[in-house]
Amino acid sequence: SQSVYFITMNTLAKRSLNALNPHEKSRLLLRLNVCVSKRNFEISTREEKLPEVQENESIQERELEIERIRDKSRLKPHHRNMLFNKLPYSQPMTESHLTVKYNRKMYGRYGSESGVNPGIMWPTKTDVALRKEYEKVAYPFTIQQLVIQAKTEIEQKELDNQKIHERVIANLAKLESWKKDLQEKIAKQEAVALAAKEKKDKLIEEVRRHFGFTVDPRDEKFKEMLAVKEKEQKKKDKQARLDERERKAIAKLMAKNEALLSSTNNADRNS
Repeated sequence: SQSVYFITMNTLAKRSLNALNPHEKSRLLLRLNVCVSKRNFEISTREEKLPEVQENESIQERELEIERIRDKSRLKPHHRNMLFNKLPYSQPMTESHLTVKYNRKMYGRYGSESGVNPGIMWPTKTDVALRKEYEKVAYPFTIQQLVIQAKTEIEQKELDNQKIHERVIANLAKLESWKKDLQEKIAKQEAVALAAKEKKDKLIEEVRRHFGFTVDPRDEKFKEMLAVKEKEQKKKDKQARLDERERKAIAKLMAKNEALLSSTNNADRNS
């Protein structure tokens, strides 16, 4: 290509030189020399760069192959990219990758390297309207209303705490009487249990006297006789309660009669 260029240039120069005066010939020869020098420089530079570019491409391919061989993680490419904080996909793979939410997420994590237009970060008019509608439903009260509500809740809480405090003080004042009542209740229960035990021991002693000799309490005859004695004792206790109830009823009736007679006598005296 270089020889054809020179032949063409020489032919044109000879034809042009025959029709020009010496001054014009010198100017034309000068311009031709400049053009030829420039063309030669471009050709030589291109021929020098071509092997360099090919060498760079081969080096990059070799590095990629080495990197592929070194990768023993068995991770998928997008997972490996995420591990090294790189964009997972160089181009959209699913419909979800085309959504505004996904692109916002990619820009927020990878910045300008994601290739996403930062303008999509700003909400649209529809998004703003939906957000306002949501806030109206989710937060229907104004700031002033929320402040009043918070103050009311604090005052109510303080009032409840005051009531609890007063109740604790009142209960502390009753603590001694409660302790006394509890001790009396425990003493009464212990007395009842002791009386029942004594009654049981008394019945056992009566059974032993019935047999006239010491009998094992686990003996069947002993148990039968003890059951008979307990039954008799229950009848006696029941009869005693009936007698006590009858005595109280008679006493109450006599008291009423005395009160009636007293009121009648007073009425007769007044008349």
